[in-house]
Amino acid sequence: MAFSTLLIANRGEIACRIARSARKLGYRTVAVYSEADRGALHVESADVAVCIGAAAPSASYLNIPALIEAARRTGADAIHPGYGFLAENADFARACAAAGIRFVGPSPEAIDAMGNKRAARRRMAAVGVPCVPGYDEGSQDEGVLIAAAGKIGYPLMVKAAAGGGGRGLRRVLEAAALPAALAAARAEAQSAFGSGELILERAVVDARHVEVQVFGDAHGNIIHLGERDCSAQRRNQKVLEESPSPAVGAALRARMGETAVAAARAIGYVGAGTVEMLLAADGSYYFLEMNTRLQVEHPVTEFVTGLDLVDWQLRVAAGEPLPLGQDQVQLRGHAIEARLYAEDPDANYAPQTGPILCWRAPAADLARTDTGIGEGRSVGADYDPMLAKIIAHGANRDEARRKLVRALEATVLLGLRSNRGQLIELLQDEVFRSGGVTTRWLDTRTAPPRDDAATARQAAALAAVLSSRVAAASGWRSSGSLSWPVKLLLIGVGEPEAIRCAVEETPDGYSVTGADGIATRLVAVNNAAPRYVFEIDGLRRAIHAVRDADGAWHVQDGARLWVFELPAASSASAAAHATGPVAPMSGRVAEIFVAAGEAVEKGGLLMTLEAMKMYHEIRAGRAGRVAELLVAVGQQVDPRQALLKLEDAA
Repeated sequence: MAFSTLLIANRGEIACRIARSARKLGYRTVAVYSEADRGALHVESADVAVCIGAAAPSASYLNIPALIEAARRTGADAIHPGYGFLAENADFARACAAAGIRFVGPSPEAIDAMGNKRAARRRMAAVGVPCVPGYDEGSQDEGVLIAAAGKIGYPLMVKAAAGGGGRGLRRVLEAAALPAALAAARAEAQSAFGSGELILERAVVDARHVEVQVFGDAHGNIIHLGERDCSAQRRNQKVLEESPSPAVGAALRARMGETAVAAARAIGYVGAGTVEMLLAADGSYYFLEMNTRLQVEHPVTEFVTGLDLVDWQLRVAAGEPLPLGQDQVQLRGHAIEARLYAEDPDANYAPQTGPILCWRAPAADLARTDTGIGEGRSVGADYDPMLAKIIAHGANRDEARRKLVRALEATVLLGLRSNRGQLIELLQDEVFRSGGVTTRWLDTRTAPPRDDAATARQAAALAAVLSSRVAAASGWRSSGSLSWPVKLLLIGVGEPEAIRCAVEETPDGYSVTGADGIATRLVAVNNAAPRYVFEIDGLRRAIHAVRDADGAWHVQDGARLWVFELPAASSASAAAHATGPVAPMSGRVAEIFVAAGEAVEKGGLLMTLEAMKMYHEIRAGRAGRVAELLVAVGQQVDPRQALLKLEDAA
């Protein structure tokens, strides 16, 4: 069962993460990459790298023959699938076995047993694992599903039987909304997993998403490593994860752990797996699904246990017994993980693409950063939008939370928008601080009003100074007293906002006066790009700024990112905003719901775009009439590309 060369059948941060542990154990590593990932960090992290196909996942990371051939060419005698892609594909595990390659994961039979939610529910119920009341019969007839929903009661969940990751999942509050939810969930599931099969489950109100890490070996040993709380989710996608759960005490932990071990034992499980459960307010819990792979959020378990789970995976795959027994597992302190996504929460979580102009991870004494990105690399629309995981550990929950806030504040990402600011805000929210988060918290939360006036003024002042110096075609400082008028366009959600100001050089810095007559005084302390240190109105602070290829300034000040364009660089995008909606990201036009000449109401659904494996709605920003459709179904679009022309209704 021994092996010497490990092919990592994945990309991004998890590929880099697996390579680190493999190297420590002395294994030679092989990376695979698509044409879109030629310059990716994970390619550089391995000893050997092989291109396996075009950018589309179906042509590369989901291409089983290409992966097996890459292993053959490089002499790889083991494959680690990571998570996502083929990690829970039993056919891939079988293909590895047929080729004489060790699959670092459970058996194909175990994957099959848990790979379909309908079959998994029935199997778990048979061994006494509590399941949410629902429908898991074979018929997929719409009338049968509607009748079953009436018996279950509302609210309920429509779920794709295959796959996971929140795709093909809809919450339904009333019977009238069920047919549309069934159609949407089925279409999304078919696209994501190749199967439109659905199940129904009663919605457990005010529940928490709690999962238990299990591990088994080929010698019959199965243990659990405590639980993780993953209740902080947006649109069923996890955002913050922590261990231990603030809602789970020692007695409940033992019961949930025993249930998870029983679930794993029922299918003869070997390797790392996670049993996901819903924890109700009354302390009852129900089986959701089992992920037969390493989880994205495994680092929080590593922090509180002091264990390397990838190391364990490789040892178990090599035939070794588990390094510890259940009574030897100890949990110490608290760990919280934040997922940094390339998305704009202010624009309905629209995915963001483009080059990374500046990337600075937080100091290692604050947090661990798992990432596959790097400065000078680009984020495309072909793959998941997660950029990095930032994980902090403390002696207690509040210490871990404080350290994670500080780590996110110290993280610098310029070039595209992310959810960094929202993560900082959520970690400081009283609901999160008190440990009261449920799965509906983020989707129903009303964000507190943001007072950005001070940071906006400071960011605009820096952008104005930098723009004026570029326009003057000189260095940071020049002799004599100079003054420049500057016009900037603040680019965000909606139409760009024009900002006019005057920049005056002073003996020790600059004075920037806005249209309101208020002046901001900047005294340069350190001007080594991208980190500019100023005394701004008497307070010393650091602001990061870079200029992109189009001349726009990306300015990060605290938790906020600001993008300022010069009018010449923004004319096209400004015009697009004035005439109709634009694409918020790169993607494919999935469906168009209006035609030329059709009247639309403000907020009306115009079309959907598919990007980063998700569907995104494009709605009318105002009432009007569709003058012209500028795109067609199936067409690829770029960020800020005009989608249609909207004119005032006659």
